[in-house]
Parts: sequence; C-alpha cells; structure tokens
Amino acid sequence: MQTDIEAVKHALSYSWSNGIVEGNVNRLKVIKRQMYGRAKLDLLSKKVLYQFQ
Repeated sequence: MQTDIEAVKHALSYSWSNGIVEGNVNRLKVIKRQMYGRAKLDLLSKKVLYQFQ
C-alpha cells in the first residue's frame, strides 16, 4: 500500500464509489462462466436480461 498511497488517500477522501458497477461486472462474469460452452449469445443475453427483472 505504501507504493500506492495516493490512491488509498483518494479512496478514503471521496464520497462516491464504483462498487455498484463492479458488482454488476462480477455478476455478469459469473453468468458467463456458468454458461461457457453451453449456449450461444441469444440464450446468454436472455439470461442476463432476466436477472434485471
């Protein structure tokens, strides 16, 4: 952490975070890993869109 002390200071001083975006990216990667080799893009997109409903 000492080599990246500026990033740590900024992370603690700002009130906003990209945690929500990172959570969505992580969720999409999990779905992609589960579906790897099992389905094509049409089924994968339906599964992703179903999660948002």
